[in-house]
Amino acid sequence: MRANTLRATLVVLTLVAAVVPTGTAAAAPRSVGEILDGLARGGIAVADAERQIAKAKGLPDGRGLITFRRAGTTTGEPLVAAAPDDDNAKTIKAYDRKGNVHELTTAHEPNQPLTIIDIDVERAVQRGMDVIKQGMPTERTRQLAGYWATQVTRISVSDVQEPWFKGDAEIFALVSGFGLDGKVRVDPVTMPYLDDENTTYSPNQLLVHWNNYKYDLADVVLMEDDGDTNYKALAQALAAALLTIVDGGAYIPLVSAVLDAIPDS
Repeated sequence: MRANTLRATLVVLTLVAAVVPTGTAAAAPRSVGEILDGLARGGIAVADAERQIAKAKGLPDGRGLITFRRAGTTTGEPLVAAAPDDDNAKTIKAYDRKGNVHELTTAHEPNQPLTIIDIDVERAVQRGMDVIKQGMPTERTRQLAGYWATQVTRISVSDVQEPWFKGDAEIFALVSGFGLDGKVRVDPVTMPYLDDENTTYSPNQLLVHWNNYKYDLADVVLMEDDGDTNYKALAQALAAALLTIVDGGAYIPLVSAVLDAIPDS
């Protein structure tokens, strides 16, 4: 019976899984974009920028969260720019060595050297998963003969919507269900390999660990961090939305509650 349920669940996941972009979950004194822009124009040191980014993203540690990417050509006047928060941005504000502002189009890479300052989103997602885990209640995993899990053997995303100036997509999953104590639990899962759209990956990754769940059903939402996700605020929003749901003796779909907890931005 369990195996049949798992097969049915996998079919549903294959049909309905979608990437949900997330924005800043709560207002911060300075946005990630503002901090990176200050670094691009030379108005802030890297160490200070990393501390401010950690605060803006709700992370305990900002060290190593800033990355530098090369774009454009190898000849011409070099420019420095912060990656825009908005994937649909039409222009990028770049600075030359004298601090002059240059407005570049996002329609294509520039015809001069460009250094893009951005968040190391893969590292941020890994730390963010820890923040979400710590924000959710846990209970001891039951000890059974054997171990039940759902494995992702093949997965693809049809519309990543990650422009050239943002680098690779950084996608993670939120697996939600009822724990052994009857309370809702959320298990974040990183998917650092899921970068390109219309590409099939075979990660053989364990997604749902059924020994942690009361029922043989769970919901999975795939999300993307565009660099400005506040993980502390996201964990708090998830806890507020999900932990008030009472176990009624039968599985209750949780995906709507997860999506409602995510800010519209």
